[in-house]
Amino acid sequence: MNSFADLNISKHLQYAIDDLKFDAPTPIQTESFPVISSGKDMVGIAQTGTGKTLAYMLPVLHDLKFSNQVSPRILVLVPTRELVLQVVDNIKDFSKYMNIRVLGVYGGTNINTQMQYVAQGCDILVATPGRLYDLALSKILQLKTIKKLIIDEVDVMLDLGFRFQLSNIFELIPEKRQNIMFSATMTEEINALIDDFFVVPTKVSIAVSGTPLENISQQCYSVPNYYTKINLLAHLLKDKTLMKKVLVFVESKKSADRLFEKLEPQFSSEICVIHSNKSQNYRIRSIEQFDQGKNRIMIATDVMARGMDLDKISHVINFDTPDFPENYMHRIGRTGRAEELGNAILFSTEKEQDYKIAIEKLMNITIPEIPFPKEVTISTELTPEEQPKKKELNLGPKNIKREASSAGFHEKKDKNKKLNEGGSYRKKLEAKYKKPQSRGDKIQNSKARKKR
Repeated sequence: MNSFADLNISKHLQYAIDDLKFDAPTPIQTESFPVISSGKDMVGIAQTGTGKTLAYMLPVLHDLKFSNQVSPRILVLVPTRELVLQVVDNIKDFSKYMNIRVLGVYGGTNINTQMQYVAQGCDILVATPGRLYDLALSKILQLKTIKKLIIDEVDVMLDLGFRFQLSNIFELIPEKRQNIMFSATMTEEINALIDDFFVVPTKVSIAVSGTPLENISQQCYSVPNYYTKINLLAHLLKDKTLMKKVLVFVESKKSADRLFEKLEPQFSSEICVIHSNKSQNYRIRSIEQFDQGKNRIMIATDVMARGMDLDKISHVINFDTPDFPENYMHRIGRTGRAEELGNAILFSTEKEQDYKIAIEKLMNITIPEIPFPKEVTISTELTPEEQPKKKELNLGPKNIKREASSAGFHEKKDKNKKLNEGGSYRKKLEAKYKKPQSRGDKIQNSKARKKR
């Protein structure tokens, strides 16, 4: 399809697309439009960076008519707060010439403030599952008017443990609705979700996971350890002409903080870090500054960077080799977007070679290896995780034979040899009455007297 005009979309949508300077629809947008417009349930499988947001919003906005009702008609579920903000901004851009109300709700902020916004009404609600469920339980948000349910990045959502909330949300919305789901991968858990809640969905698969994007150049370095990786990364980042906008992926929040702490003195205002332990305002500010070019380098974990639409990233650097090969595909999909050329660099230690082989097997390619730069210092310092673990020698149980008359075992004193024969008060009673005074004995004695 050569242009969006071939989809026969409304003039209001066409004007907004022209403003965004989108020339032609991507394959996932072309394939999704007729399916979603028909009202059928749909499952879309597409790589990150292929225009999934517009793929599901274009047909939805095309059919959405003006309404002044308070309760939302379209529900979009996404896994992270950052993705909520991004999708809301995208929908506002797409509906620029339409009278459409869009609202985003997410955790980590005051729920009472969001309740006030919900009470004012909206047409399209974008939410994270946890906060949406909280609002629904409060009775402030009514979901009985939902006509279309869209779940974006569902694989990430399930990885984050949102299956329970998703099941509950399905129970709260009308059974008669259209279900639309987008994911970069298909798993058994996703298939189970589809079987439980979708009605004969149409599957649209574009750029299946494992298919490398042709406009991304991939290279790798073999690095001995973590701190040598830091030295190599610092060396590469010095070239500001080449490394114009760099997204650095790490495996964990701890690794992200450690890397930021080491690089921050050298790159100061050029670098920022984002992960789930950072405050909401800090994360939003970091993304905005990186997207606007105020920060040249951003360190991120997989979950935080997943689904974010960041433009003109020149390089994606995999500081840690991901243990799941699909995550590598999601990472490198951050660069080379909108048909621009991108670059992906992978660092891998000897322990990470198996992960690298799994990535190459998935993509059915061999990532070219670059010789390690001579000017980069090879560090001998190791992280606590890299340091060899000390093995304790197990000599077995010690058989200790104690002698009967050892110093630790002495004869009891005479006062401690006495047997406990009961208190003095009880002895006096027995001597006086010549019989036990327990309750049971009294009863037995009374029965014996009656028999006489």
